[in-house]
Amino acid sequence: MATPASPAPQLIGTKLSDFSYTDRSAVRVVAFNAAGEVAIIYAKRDGYYKLPGGGIDPGEEHEEAAIREMKEETGALIKIRSTLGCVATTEEYRNKLHQMSYCYVADVIDDSGSPSLTESEVNDGLSHVWLSVNEAKSKMAEAEPRSELGLYIKERDIYLLEEATKRADKGGD
Repeated sequence: MATPASPAPQLIGTKLSDFSYTDRSAVRVVAFNAAGEVAIIYAKRDGYYKLPGGGIDPGEEHEEAAIREMKEETGALIKIRSTLGCVATTEEYRNKLHQMSYCYVADVIDDSGSPSLTESEVNDGLSHVWLSVNEAKSKMAEAEPRSELGLYIKERDIYLLEEATKRADKGGD
Protein backbone atom coordinates (compact mmCIF):
# COMPACT_ATOMS: atom_id res chain seq x y z
CA MET A 1 0.00 0.00 0.00
CA ALA A 2 1.41 3.36 -0.99
CA THR A 3 1.57 6.07 1.63
CA PRO A 4 -0.28 9.15 0.37
CA ALA A 5 1.53 12.43 -0.07
CA SER A 6 1.21 14.27 3.19
CA PRO A 7 2.62 17.20 5.10
CA ALA A 8 5.84 16.76 7.08
CA PRO A 9 4.98 14.99 10.32
CA GLN A 10 4.84 16.63 13.73
CA LEU A 11 7.13 14.63 16.04
CA ILE A 12 5.62 13.43 19.31
CA GLY A 13 7.80 11.66 21.86
CA THR A 14 11.49 10.88 21.58
CA LYS A 15 13.07 8.20 19.42
CA LEU A 16 15.62 6.26 21.43
CA SER A 17 18.52 5.00 19.31
CA ASP A 18 19.03 1.79 21.29
CA PHE A 19 15.37 0.81 21.23
CA SER A 20 13.46 -1.56 18.94
CA TYR A 21 10.06 -0.20 17.91
CA THR A 22 7.00 -1.84 16.38
CA ASP A 23 5.80 0.17 13.37
CA ARG A 24 2.11 1.05 13.04
CA SER A 25 0.16 3.25 10.64
CA ALA A 26 -3.11 4.84 11.71
CA VAL A 27 -5.70 7.34 10.53
CA ARG A 28 -7.53 10.12 12.34
CA VAL A 29 -10.70 11.82 11.13
CA VAL A 30 -12.05 15.34 11.55
CA ALA A 31 -15.63 14.86 10.34
CA PHE A 32 -18.11 17.71 10.07
CA ASN A 33 -21.85 17.10 10.45
CA ALA A 34 -24.57 19.27 8.86
CA ALA A 35 -24.41 21.69 11.83
CA GLY A 36 -20.67 22.19 11.31
CA GLU A 37 -19.80 20.21 14.44
CA VAL A 38 -17.00 17.64 14.73
CA ALA A 39 -17.01 14.30 16.50
CA ILE A 40 -14.60 13.67 19.33
CA ILE A 41 -14.30 10.54 21.43
CA TYR A 42 -14.19 10.68 25.23
CA ALA A 43 -12.12 7.99 26.97
CA LYS A 44 -13.77 8.02 30.39
CA ARG A 45 -11.35 5.60 32.12
CA ASP A 46 -8.27 7.70 31.34
CA GLY A 47 -9.94 11.12 31.17
CA TYR A 48 -9.07 12.42 27.71
CA TYR A 49 -10.68 13.29 24.38
CA LYS A 50 -9.45 12.08 21.01
CA LEU A 51 -10.31 12.15 17.35
CA PRO A 52 -12.03 9.14 15.80
CA GLY A 53 -9.54 6.82 14.16
CA GLY A 54 -7.31 3.82 14.56
CA GLY A 55 -4.96 1.39 12.91
CA ILE A 56 -4.86 0.75 9.18
CA ASP A 57 -5.46 -2.93 8.40
CA PRO A 58 -3.04 -4.78 6.08
CA GLY A 59 -3.93 -4.01 2.45
CA GLU A 60 -6.38 -1.27 3.45
CA GLU A 61 -6.17 2.18 1.87
CA HIS A 62 -5.96 5.16 4.22
CA GLU A 63 -9.33 6.63 3.20
CA GLU A 64 -11.01 3.22 3.60
CA ALA A 65 -9.56 2.94 7.11
CA ALA A 66 -10.81 6.44 7.98
CA ILE A 67 -14.34 5.59 6.81
CA ARG A 68 -14.29 2.26 8.70
CA GLU A 69 -12.95 3.75 11.94
CA MET A 70 -15.48 6.60 11.89
CA LYS A 71 -18.33 4.11 11.42
CA GLU A 72 -17.02 1.84 14.20
CA GLU A 73 -16.46 4.61 16.74
CA THR A 74 -19.42 6.92 16.04
CA GLY A 75 -21.84 5.02 13.80
CA ALA A 76 -21.58 7.80 11.19
CA LEU A 77 -21.04 7.31 7.48
CA ILE A 78 -18.66 9.87 6.00
CA LYS A 79 -17.27 11.10 2.70
CA ILE A 80 -13.61 12.10 2.74
CA ARG A 81 -12.88 15.52 1.24
CA SER A 82 -10.63 13.95 -1.37
CA THR A 83 -9.34 17.21 -2.83
CA LEU A 84 -7.71 17.97 0.53
CA GLY A 85 -6.01 14.59 0.84
CA CYS A 86 -4.10 13.96 4.03
CA VAL A 87 -4.13 17.28 5.90
CA ALA A 88 -1.68 16.54 8.72
CA THR A 89 0.56 13.77 10.03
CA THR A 90 2.26 12.89 13.26
CA GLU A 91 5.20 10.61 13.91
CA GLU A 92 4.94 9.20 17.40
CA TYR A 93 7.36 7.32 19.63
CA ARG A 94 5.86 5.91 22.80
CA ASN A 95 6.75 2.82 24.77
CA LYS A 96 7.79 0.32 22.08
CA LEU A 97 5.59 1.81 19.36
CA HIS A 98 6.54 3.95 16.36
CA GLN A 99 3.27 5.20 14.87
CA MET A 100 2.52 7.37 11.86
CA SER A 101 -0.93 8.96 12.05
CA TYR A 102 -2.53 10.45 8.94
CA CYS A 103 -5.42 12.89 9.38
CA TYR A 104 -8.29 13.37 6.93
CA VAL A 105 -11.20 15.82 6.78
CA ALA A 106 -14.64 14.42 6.00
CA ASP A 107 -18.31 15.30 5.84
CA VAL A 108 -21.02 13.22 7.49
CA ILE A 109 -23.44 11.62 5.05
CA ASP A 110 -25.55 9.78 7.65
CA ASP A 111 -25.21 9.87 11.42
CA SER A 112 -28.16 7.64 12.30
CA GLY A 113 -26.02 4.55 12.95
CA SER A 114 -24.71 3.20 16.23
CA PRO A 115 -21.06 2.67 17.16
CA SER A 116 -19.69 -0.88 17.17
CA LEU A 117 -16.98 -0.66 19.81
CA THR A 118 -14.58 -3.44 20.70
CA GLU A 119 -14.61 -4.92 24.20
CA SER A 120 -11.44 -2.95 24.98
CA GLU A 121 -13.06 0.30 23.78
CA VAL A 122 -16.15 -0.40 25.91
CA ASN A 123 -13.88 -1.08 28.93
CA ASP A 124 -12.11 2.25 28.27
CA GLY A 125 -15.52 3.95 28.47
CA LEU A 126 -15.37 5.36 24.93
CA SER A 127 -18.27 7.51 23.81
CA HIS A 128 -18.57 10.19 21.16
CA VAL A 129 -19.96 13.70 21.20
CA TRP A 130 -20.55 16.27 18.46
CA LEU A 131 -19.24 19.75 19.31
CA SER A 132 -18.32 22.97 17.57
CA VAL A 133 -14.65 23.07 16.57
CA ASN A 134 -13.90 25.57 19.34
CA GLU A 135 -15.72 23.46 21.95
CA ALA A 136 -13.86 20.36 20.78
CA LYS A 137 -10.51 22.16 21.01
CA SER A 138 -11.38 23.38 24.52
CA LYS A 139 -12.47 19.93 25.75
CA MET A 140 -9.28 18.37 24.40
CA ALA A 141 -7.04 21.09 25.85
CA GLU A 142 -8.71 21.11 29.27
CA ALA A 143 -8.65 17.32 29.71
CA GLU A 144 -6.22 15.96 32.28
CA PRO A 145 -5.34 12.45 31.09
CA ARG A 146 -4.69 9.89 33.81
CA SER A 147 -2.31 7.81 31.70
CA GLU A 148 0.88 8.29 29.72
CA LEU A 149 -0.95 7.09 26.60
CA GLY A 150 -3.63 9.73 27.17
CA LEU A 151 -0.97 12.46 27.33
CA TYR A 152 0.47 11.36 23.96
CA ILE A 153 -2.99 11.18 22.40
CA LYS A 154 -3.91 14.61 23.75
CA GLU A 155 -0.81 16.20 22.20
CA ARG A 156 -1.31 14.39 18.89
CA ASP A 157 -5.00 15.08 18.45
CA ILE A 158 -4.91 18.74 19.49
CA TYR A 159 -2.27 19.26 16.80
CA LEU A 160 -4.21 17.26 14.19
CA LEU A 161 -7.52 19.02 14.92
CA GLU A 162 -5.85 22.43 14.62
CA GLU A 163 -4.15 21.58 11.33
CA ALA A 164 -7.23 19.88 9.87
CA THR A 165 -9.55 22.78 10.65
CA LYS A 166 -7.10 25.24 9.09
CA ARG A 167 -7.13 23.19 5.89
CA ALA A 168 -10.89 22.56 5.99
CA ASP A 169 -11.52 26.32 6.14
CA LYS A 170 -9.77 26.56 2.77
CA GLY A 171 -12.39 24.34 1.15
CA GLY A 172 -12.17 21.02 -0.59
CA ASP A 173 -14.79 18.43 -1.37
